[in-house]
Amino acid sequence: MSRSGDRPLAENVTEQRRQDEAAAAAVRAATQQESPAPAAQREPRDVIFDVDDISVYYGEHKAIRNVTLDLRVNEITALIGPSGCGKSTFIRCLNRMNDLIPSARVDGKIVYHGEDLYASNIDPVQVRKRIGMVFQKPNPFPKSIYDNIAFGPRVMGMKGDMDEIVERALRRGALWEEVKDRLKTNAFGMSGGQQQRLCIARALATEPDVLLMDEPCSALDPISTGRIEDLMAELKQDYSIVIVTHNMQQAARVSDMTAFFTVELHDEGKSRTGMVVEYDETDKIFTNPDDKRTEDYVTGKFG
Repeated sequence: MSRSGDRPLAENVTEQRRQDEAAAAAVRAATQQESPAPAAQREPRDVIFDVDDISVYYGEHKAIRNVTLDLRVNEITALIGPSGCGKSTFIRCLNRMNDLIPSARVDGKIVYHGEDLYASNIDPVQVRKRIGMVFQKPNPFPKSIYDNIAFGPRVMGMKGDMDEIVERALRRGALWEEVKDRLKTNAFGMSGGQQQRLCIARALATEPDVLLMDEPCSALDPISTGRIEDLMAELKQDYSIVIVTHNMQQAARVSDMTAFFTVELHDEGKSRTGMVVEYDETDKIFTNPDDKRTEDYVTGKFG
């Protein structure tokens, strides 16, 4: 892939974000002069990802089909559904991680801040700098805590005091107070929950716009899970977050919007394709869904 897309993505996205923020500020100012909205009404958000008819193939196998939805700025969007329904495949489309799989092919369109992520002039490496990702199992580098955080900024050639960059990322990851006196120790000596928060801080160190989280709490104990959830609630003030989770209670607790994926079986169950059944505000998905399949899943009747 040509790196000629560096400037279009970096500069156009930054300019688009400035325009989005200015528009949002104007809306807030106008709203303050009007009568207050009802408590149950959510403030409208700008769209950060416009996903249009996305299908993903691995070779001849269609993994997901015809996914269309809008993901919004400064919201947490949860992707739920049974195993094998394509949640992880979909979330990896948002930062072009599927490009790393030779047999993968993505059809459809994903527009990010007005830029087509899959346009020929867009460099996927630049995409991943803007859209960070945290995986299911903590994966710290075999380096010190400090060097884990500093790795991305060094590779990107970020300017500024590296000590300040590391401290800022660790504070955003709610980890600074726990590790500030042992930054030079190996990250493998941390607990599982601390390692996952380190991976979140590492992703934030490069100052992304979006944070993708693929089952970030599945390998953690309840206390560590609670800390990650609290951290997500804080981070959404500055970032847009998309999370894959099998934990219904977690989706209900932390997310603003929820997409329910399910599986279509083909060839007598030998092949399966994921699809979105319903996408709406989280409260509605869990209390009054439109589709019976959604109700059956969130109430535990299947899945």
